[in-house]
Amino acid sequence: MVNTHTHKQILDNLTGAVLVLDESLCIQYMNPAAEMLLEATARRLKDRPIEDWLSSSEEELAVLRQSLASGHPYSKREARLVTQTGRILTVDYSVNPVPEAGILLEIQARDRLIRIEREEELLARHASARVLVRGLAHEIKNPLGGIRGAAQLLDRELDREELHEYTHIIIEEADRLRHLVDRLLGPHTLPVMEQLNIHAVLEHVCSLINAETEGRIHIVRDYDPSIPEFEGARDQLIQAVLNIVRNAMQAMEESGTPDPTITLRTRALRQITLGAERHRLVCALEIIDNGPGIPEELADTLFYPMVSSRAQGSGLGLSIAQSIMNQHRGLIEFTSQPGQTRFNLFIPLESGNE
Repeated sequence: MVNTHTHKQILDNLTGAVLVLDESLCIQYMNPAAEMLLEATARRLKDRPIEDWLSSSEEELAVLRQSLASGHPYSKREARLVTQTGRILTVDYSVNPVPEAGILLEIQARDRLIRIEREEELLARHASARVLVRGLAHEIKNPLGGIRGAAQLLDRELDREELHEYTHIIIEEADRLRHLVDRLLGPHTLPVMEQLNIHAVLEHVCSLINAETEGRIHIVRDYDPSIPEFEGARDQLIQAVLNIVRNAMQAMEESGTPDPTITLRTRALRQITLGAERHRLVCALEIIDNGPGIPEELADTLFYPMVSSRAQGSGLGLSIAQSIMNQHRGLIEFTSQPGQTRFNLFIPLESGNE
């Protein structure tokens, strides 16, 4: 017969979070997986009521007590759980009443799965947009070449000087459109990879922004010096970061944000999934500004070409930045509300063949 000690050993070795609540809905047991999920030890949370760590409505708590009284199990999907450090998690949980013991609560974290789904959707949308842009660019550049060539031939045949002005306009506008298409396509050469330090990239961007704004934008540096060097394309990474920082700078200047501030924060994260690929070590760069924020209706299309929240924006900067990050096997995410917009850039620190 399996004894109580063996039962505890089995629960302790489960990868899913398991808790036992007494009839007052206070914690009596947590396995190690639950301690990791809640970021607190069983000793610290023992005898604490459920309201202290599970963000639930009175109705949900009433259902939990009813389950305890009736002995009927039930499940809840995508509930909000608040850890002891204040971090909010999205979880699924199952409630199983145990006679004369209380409730066995099984919790499955959903944040990682939700994040993977969101990132895969983001990468798929970006890839679809790139295919569309490449096809459109091909259809535009072919006739542009013909228009420009015809204008050059016509220019040679014209005798009257004042007519040359019109052919020059055609040639200049054809060149302008070709340049726009090239910008839509983003970097068209393979990146030159070298060992670099992310903080050297950021300091170069800071010097450019300070020169452009003459110190009107306050830049806060919050660097993690433990981040190792990695293989990347220096000029392209500078361009990606600069595009985002410059967008923030211009948005704050256009809106007249008081005390405009941009924070650059770096951290090293372990075991991070980007899309469908898991990385052992990732450089996380946060670019935070206190500007007006990004309109909610642009949230799903912000990285598309020609989409901008600014009146004078070209809508190319973020699309190019995302393409550059994709070349580094990373990606860009963002959250925004009035007074705080946060772009998160994730760059894997291990080499591609590691």
